Amino acid sequence: MTQYVEITESAAYHVKEMMAHNGEENAYLRVAVNGGGCSGLTYGLGFEENKSETDYLMTQHGINIVVSIEDAGVLEGTKVDYKESLMGGGFTIENPNAIASCGCGTSFRTAKKVGTPEVCE
Repeated sequence: MTQYVEITESAAYHVKEMMAHNGEENAYLRVAVNGGGCSGLTYGLGFEENKSETDYLMTQHGINIVVSIEDAGVLEGTKVDYKESLMGGGFTIENPNAIASCGCGTSFRTAKKVGTPEVCE
């Protein structure tokens, strides 16, 4: 089975903390690609109670992760990590398919999918 997205141990730890805090221990972690941002695409991370028939399911570090069939090609090989810095901590996403990203640091595009760019302010 293809692992479209890799979740590091550090990211998994923080995802589990968020799930427990929100009372969503049995939810799926959805990793998605949405239209928007300066470069056309943005990432989405969120919790969902149900899995769709058109989702790929992966389990890593005790977390059930879903990726839609539509997003799988854009996300293949993507690594989600959690890093601490002097400014605090946060999730980072490294996608080998991204060929350009925005100066805002929140959007990207790939050779196969451009998305719907917005104007950055």
